[in-house]
Amino acid sequence: MTTPYVIGIGNAIMDVIAPTEDARLAQLGIEKGIMQLIDRDRAEVLTAAQASGATASRLVPGGSVANTLAGIGMLGLKTAFIGRVAADEIGQSYAAQTEAAGTAFVNAPVAGAGDPTSRSIIFVTPDGERSMNTYLGISAELDEGDVDPAVFEGAGWLFLEGYLFDKDKGKAAFMKAAKACHDAGGQAGIALSDPFCVDRHRDDFRKLVAGPMDYVIGNAHEWTSLYQTEDLEAALLQASADCGMIVCTRSGEDAILIRRGEDRVFAPVHKIVPVDATGAGDQFAAGLIYGLATGAPLAVAGRMGCIAAAEVIAHVGPRPERDLLADFRAEGLI
Repeated sequence: MTTPYVIGIGNAIMDVIAPTEDARLAQLGIEKGIMQLIDRDRAEVLTAAQASGATASRLVPGGSVANTLAGIGMLGLKTAFIGRVAADEIGQSYAAQTEAAGTAFVNAPVAGAGDPTSRSIIFVTPDGERSMNTYLGISAELDEGDVDPAVFEGAGWLFLEGYLFDKDKGKAAFMKAAKACHDAGGQAGIALSDPFCVDRHRDDFRKLVAGPMDYVIGNAHEWTSLYQTEDLEAALLQASADCGMIVCTRSGEDAILIRRGEDRVFAPVHKIVPVDATGAGDQFAAGLIYGLATGAPLAVAGRMGCIAAAEVIAHVGPRPERDLLADFRAEGLI
């Protein structure tokens, strides 16, 4: 593992995955094929239901920024993850698996925590549909006490998850991390994550984009929501006036990257039929940050992001399964 050092902060959510039958979904009152947020009691009921099934559930570390770091690590850069898990079985497994995959899990699992480890309880029916039930748990309680400035020594890049911006304590953690990153000479950035999250915290997000963020990644819906306009170009013009570098993904259309309000490039997307769109944005960010961190031109970094996103939507699961460096070489990007 070599420099630069990429640090991410996000929700530490364990995917708890088990096969099931449609009739079982009906018995449990689960609406098929959607993601819904659930409370702790419901999480315990569904976790127990999986444990009583004929096939044991699999524990797979997830969360948007955690997936991005996994992709960056697979490309060969040193990574670290700042997140919060409880010292329960799921939390211990999350930390151990993250470390085993090559990303340092910075904060020790919290003993005696009031909330258990966050989880997405996923039931997979024979037709491949995934019914996701997400309990945010302890990861949503991350605060500035979880951010140790010493971790940022030698760090080149920081990547933040917009979902954690929902609480004041999360905002404080982001500001502390951005300062620590800048003090270490690094670049700080964020993924807007969700237009509904942007709607809830528009003013604070605008201040973040125009303040300590050196780069911001969002899709077309998130950018237009942030600037309250249906005109994407108008939103991007405002964003590029606020922030040194902005990136806009547009599903099957070319991504747009603007640096310092002047350098605008388009990263081509080669359309494929998706098998599972989960993780597309996470791995776009992985390819992009890898390119930027290794000094690739803006257009090349954007194309790396598109290649990584295309790879992950071609199979089930949010993390790469193929050697992306070989794909980059095949296109002459490295």
